[in-house]
Amino acid sequence: MRRYSERFLVVYSGALTVALAAILLTGARETRTATFDEIDVQRINVREPDGTLRMTVSGRERFPGGIVKGREFPFDRGVAGMIFYNDEGTETGGLVFRGEAGEDGRPVTTGHLSFDPYHRDQALGLSVRQFGGGYESGLTINDVGDTPIEELLQAMERIRALPKAERAAAQQEFAAGAQPLVPRLFVGRTHDGMAALQLRDGDGKTRLQFRVDEDGAARIDFLDAGGRVQRTLRADDAGAAGDAAGSDA
Repeated sequence: MRRYSERFLVVYSGALTVALAAILLTGARETRTATFDEIDVQRINVREPDGTLRMTVSGRERFPGGIVKGREFPFDRGVAGMIFYNDEGTETGGLVFRGEAGEDGRPVTTGHLSFDPYHRDQALGLSVRQFGGGYESGLTINDVGDTPIEELLQAMERIRALPKAERAAAQQEFAAGAQPLVPRLFVGRTHDGMAALQLRDGDGKTRLQFRVDEDGAARIDFLDAGGRVQRTLRADDAGAAGDAAGSDA
């Protein structure tokens, strides 16, 4: 009788294990939907069924570094927000923000939405920056160069591992060989309070600027590579040109 009981328990436990495994495996394939009134988290990772990371929403402490094809290059960005990843699990843009009172008591704020080309840095950005008692907000379009983002992250990782005294020289050496991000167009409000459209050359220097100051004065500036205004057109200039054209007719 004892031998029969032991055999029964073995068979029963084996059957129970198989049944439990079947339930767990079947449940893993089902789509489950949960509803919450409120949830507190430090970070959320959105992944495809194969595990590929597609989006991260995070506070500052758990914010990711740069991720290329699933490999993370850790570094502190000092922001919270959301990062987007392409089909390969490589960063392709994001929405980040931070803000606090600086050491002088004046606010320092950043809010930035950007989108990146394949394996490059941000080609388009919408941002607000507050510093030094003023702020700037607008849309920026950049040249992104030919340096892959992975190469940039590898260089950052290598430079951070160097002794502190050697980092500045290593950064300069890398920057000399890499193609930097260059702003080519800006439209928005500048730090000094004017509404502006700025067109910039391949070095990021403003060469043509349409501006309206806070007092309503409007003008168009043509600038040289050194930032010096070479010619200015104002509303009165346009009127004088129109009058001259009318008298010639």
